[in-house]
Amino acid sequence: MPRSRPGSRPGPRERRLGRAVRRAVAGVLVLAAAAGCGNAGELEGAGPTPTAVGPARLWPELTPASSPAFEIGEVNTEPVKGVRVPADGDIRRVDPVRIVQAEIDANPGDYAADKAPYRDTDRRMADCAAGPGRGKCPVLRPYYRDLTGDGRDDLTLGFRLLPGKTTAVRVYTVDQRRLMQVMAWEDALSGVELAGRSLVIRSPSEVAGYEYRLQWTWDRDQRAMLLTHDEMLRTGPRGHSRHPSASRSTSPSVSPSASRSTSPSPSVSPSASGG
Repeated sequence: MPRSRPGSRPGPRERRLGRAVRRAVAGVLVLAAAAGCGNAGELEGAGPTPTAVGPARLWPELTPASSPAFEIGEVNTEPVKGVRVPADGDIRRVDPVRIVQAEIDANPGDYAADKAPYRDTDRRMADCAAGPGRGKCPVLRPYYRDLTGDGRDDLTLGFRLLPGKTTAVRVYTVDQRRLMQVMAWEDALSGVELAGRSLVIRSPSEVAGYEYRLQWTWDRDQRAMLLTHDEMLRTGPRGHSRHPSASRSTSPSVSPSASRSTSPSPSVSPSASGG
């Protein structure tokens, strides 16, 4: 239907078209109601709609903070030492196993000591001769996608932190023939996905029927993958109560930074481009 200009009244032709469209829509709704009368799936009332409540600013007398209270490492970038990038800058030609080994070598306290938390990861690196994702190699299959928008592939890599059940997730790019780590996270994973220029990690929650969902997105100013979304979402069936208690005014709240339970190894979205 033609749209009138802002601030003007519709002309006779527009009004006639509008009435015709409304009559056609009304006819369709009547036929649909008649056809579905008495059958499952017919229209039902959704019940009373809650009244919209506008936002309320709390403690307006407080002076807005100008600096963070805690250093949480929002921008996590560092060059990977000991790993050479080919002259053409093709990250696909960089050995993923060598990248993980470089991180192990740089953090012996986490991997090499007899009581190191990830000692079995170091021991199983010897099983990676056939490549990542093979046999008992802790390095998972690499995935390649342009996350930085420069037209070249970047590397998303995961490796198991053994003997526990957590997994490390890393993103690497090439900057002036240097391999740069632009994102790092460790957690118990229930799923990993690449979507556009973002990496989404799903992790189980201690609260039944909920999961954590974290999203990192490339930021060209910081030249890093920044944590742009951190949320707790329902995954299980929603419980219904016919008589909710009036005293329950709040829902359970759990910080995403709280300790998290374990789950099987991550699954990766088929939309990602494998190596």
